[in-house]
Amino acid sequence: MTRFAAFCTLAVLLTGCSGSKQNPPRESAAPSKPAPDTYKAQFDTSKGTFVVEVTRAWAPYGADRFYDLIQRHFYDDARFFRVLKGFVVQFGINKDPDVESRWRNNVIPDDPVGQSNSRGTLTFATSGPNTRTTQLFINLGDNARLDQSGFSPFGKVVQGMEVVDQLYSGYGEGEPRGEGPNQEKIEARGNEYLSADFPRLDYIKTVRIVP
Repeated sequence: MTRFAAFCTLAVLLTGCSGSKQNPPRESAAPSKPAPDTYKAQFDTSKGTFVVEVTRAWAPYGADRFYDLIQRHFYDDARFFRVLKGFVVQFGINKDPDVESRWRNNVIPDDPVGQSNSRGTLTFATSGPNTRTTQLFINLGDNARLDQSGFSPFGKVVQGMEVVDQLYSGYGEGEPRGEGPNQEKIEARGNEYLSADFPRLDYIKTVRIVP
């Protein structure tokens, strides 16, 4: 069964899709190294730079997964494919379909929601219990209504929120409820699809751990 972003209720507003025609070999679920108690991740993007500070105690599984994916350069050249003003910026599908396929079903356990989805917080997308993989969103507004649906923030933008606010939002909601990118097509075709059909999307150049 295919999971994708179905936006009709709050519980599935921010889902990470995962295809399922075949189960490809998965990347190891074990992190390459444990995450520090706190760390900062610098995003260099097509719009400028912003920095997220991660607090592992807020959501340990999420913090560890994010740290691991940064070490693997997973988010480099990824598009901000869903930007809804006043709500969220969503990203986290790899540019390369082959890489994406190896992570698509590599889930981490849920973290209890210890922090509210306030403006600037970074949270993993989910499509139900224990389904978090690689997709993330940054809250552009105070979205406390997401807390009760299991969305557990693990970090917050501490520098450059004005850059996040400027990420291109002209395509709006994704298919099928809007005319923006289709997550299943991103997974299947990667940046080839996005560059051809949605060329104005902003993107991550690199994400790095910084002092």
